[in-house]
Amino acid sequence: MLIYLISMGHVLFAYLNECVGIVLNRAEHGRRDAYLASCADICELERRMRAIESDA
Repeated sequence: MLIYLISMGHVLFAYLNECVGIVLNRAEHGRRDAYLASCADICELERRMRAIESDA
């Protein structure tokens, strides 16, 4: 019984870890979209896009 509970704990931790990763990823995409949307012109947008790609 104890081994079963331990293995379920690992499954639960893996699931929660995945959920937290998804939430953080969505938040990062939202910040990046807002950053790109605030550009004044196409040249600034392209510069920011290149900067984001080089950081990744």
